[in-house]
Amino acid sequence: MSTPYEATRAWAQAADAADPLRAFRDEFLIPPHGDGQTHYLCGNSLGLQPRAVREAIGEELSDWGELAVEGHFRGRRPWLNYHEFVRDDLATVVGAKPIEVVAMNTLGVNLHLMMVSFYRPTPERHAILIEAGAFPTDRYAVESQVRYHGFSPALSLIELEGDEPNGSISMAAIERTLAEHGERIALVMLPGVQYRTGQVFDLKAIAALAHKHGCMVGFDLAHAVGNLPLQLHDSGADFAIWCSYKYLNAGPGAIGGAFVHERHATATLPRFAGWWGHDKSTRFKMGPEFVPTPGADGWQLSNPPIMALVPLRVSLEIFRRAGMERLREKALKLTGYLEWLVDSQLGDVLEVVTPREPSRRGSQLSIRVKAGREQGRALFEYLERNGVIGDWREPDVIRISPTPLYNRFEDCLAFAEAARAWAKS
Repeated sequence: MSTPYEATRAWAQAADAADPLRAFRDEFLIPPHGDGQTHYLCGNSLGLQPRAVREAIGEELSDWGELAVEGHFRGRRPWLNYHEFVRDDLATVVGAKPIEVVAMNTLGVNLHLMMVSFYRPTPERHAILIEAGAFPTDRYAVESQVRYHGFSPALSLIELEGDEPNGSISMAAIERTLAEHGERIALVMLPGVQYRTGQVFDLKAIAALAHKHGCMVGFDLAHAVGNLPLQLHDSGADFAIWCSYKYLNAGPGAIGGAFVHERHATATLPRFAGWWGHDKSTRFKMGPEFVPTPGADGWQLSNPPIMALVPLRVSLEIFRRAGMERLREKALKLTGYLEWLVDSQLGDVLEVVTPREPSRRGSQLSIRVKAGREQGRALFEYLERNGVIGDWREPDVIRISPTPLYNRFEDCLAFAEAARAWAKS
């Protein structure tokens, strides 16, 4: 069967020259390596810095220096409601209504805040469903919430094991688990993209199934936001949380985000209240009674962290111009090429762990060295020394993420060439 791909520099360069999104790469700082640049394939862990961030932060520093406290009201972008400057673009990226999203805190903090409202266990319905091998942030948070409410994780934490090759989870497995345990599950808490395998979950199908069994449902979108076109409002999920330092390129330790479905916008849900979550029209009257702002804003605790929001604002402006659908189209081409390179050039050495169906993966391919963990670490370190940057996840996975805003077909080829050179050494 003929293939549209070739494992040659000429083919990769021609594909890059034909890429309608190629100019966006110039808007990012690519880390150097020797006399050139790294082949940075690690946007699933930390996105690259947009060039415009430095100037944008400088503008806020200038306003601080020249206006001091008046910057809250008279700055170029008044700080008082700075989080609103990212709202519309953030809503577009995650497929939500503006009232449903807010940039605040970090992922772990937001997960706990959401669980205060949406994990309300009773003696009959107290369990939480997560995936086995969940990212520690989620695993620690849900276990601590179970204990906080006086229940035992041994009884109240249901971990969904992978039932497919390489550890991915079928929809049938989720259906079986909910059929068996649904009456005692208070919250279904699953990822948008599983961090180790790279599997994409069907948010809408999971939310509908969970609600059918009377469960609340939330999603950790750390590896999905900015990676896939999401339709959070249409999914029907009760809430979602994410970080912004991966595909959203908002910088190390960046401000996180949260989604709360519109149907909860004015609900009298229990929550940990904070001043900035109070109704903005009366916030500065400093009254003793908390009246939440409608929508996701009502879960805010503190005023916006301006310097943390600046990189997110800059990056989201790039996303607006690029468009999630176009980014997804390019991501499928990049991962398709990377998959073909592994299969055709390195099939005797490497195997792809991520599901093979393009609809079930994002911009990440998880790759395992067939010879085992020790050789996997050796390959990972060789790649790093030679300027090909991915990341390692225990016990034996190298994650390679060709990110469509700034990666090229040539980066995918560089990975394959370096891996082949290592295998021959």
